[in-house]
Amino acid sequence: MGAIKETFFISHGSPTLSIDDSLAARHFLQAFKENVFSQRPKGILVISAHWDTSEPSVNVIHGHHDTIHDFYNFPKPMYKLKYPAPGAPELAKRVKELLTTSSFNQVYEDKKRGLDHGAWIPLMLMYPEADIPVCQLSVQSIQNGTYHYEMGRALAPLKDEGYLIVGSGSATHNLRTLHESSSVDSWALQFDTWLKEALLSGRYDDIKHYEEKAPYAKTAHPWPEHFYPLHVAMGAAGEKSKAELIHHSWSLSSLSYASYKFVATE
Repeated sequence: MGAIKETFFISHGSPTLSIDDSLAARHFLQAFKENVFSQRPKGILVISAHWDTSEPSVNVIHGHHDTIHDFYNFPKPMYKLKYPAPGAPELAKRVKELLTTSSFNQVYEDKKRGLDHGAWIPLMLMYPEADIPVCQLSVQSIQNGTYHYEMGRALAPLKDEGYLIVGSGSATHNLRTLHESSSVDSWALQFDTWLKEALLSGRYDDIKHYEEKAPYAKTAHPWPEHFYPLHVAMGAAGEKSKAELIHHSWSLSSLSYASYKFVATE
């Protein structure tokens, strides 16, 4: 459980990722420990798009997490899935400490909230044993990309302490446009390609200001909560980190499962 150099952004896509074996992203996550990140972390901090608060909040769980089934009208077997990972109160305390000593004056503790599907579905595939302590941190959709990047910067010391930082959101996320199709919608492809090129070339400032820089930014993200976990993961890796595309697939015409690794170079 030594220092960790990498942070990750995972596009968790549809909740059906939990049961649909036809999704390439599901197989990618199931092979995560073998093909992407073999180091066992001391604990995992997940920044999930599905916990959106006005101020940063961490869940402080001393036992095992409840599994929150925060989705509707999906197949019944999905509601029986459980991911009882242990809580990580020490990690939660450290997250609060790092944020409050930075520019984030108020950080709230939630002692009841379990893991939402933005956290437990990818973790269930990545670490099915559910034996690694997990802490969740909320996003603030009323803020912007730079704010979340700075949040990541404040959390960077966690890597040296052996904690894995995972942002869980979606590279594109417009639920109103989803439909069955063998092709990808043009706007989604253009935004997704822009994102890949900007990340791989290190244009992090463009990512911070994606609303002005990216094509079809408002179409790709009518609301920003699914994009901000990427900014946190990017910031936590460091200004001179190197981004790598570790998975790419599509579903439902415009839902990108593009996932990225950020590796510190300093």
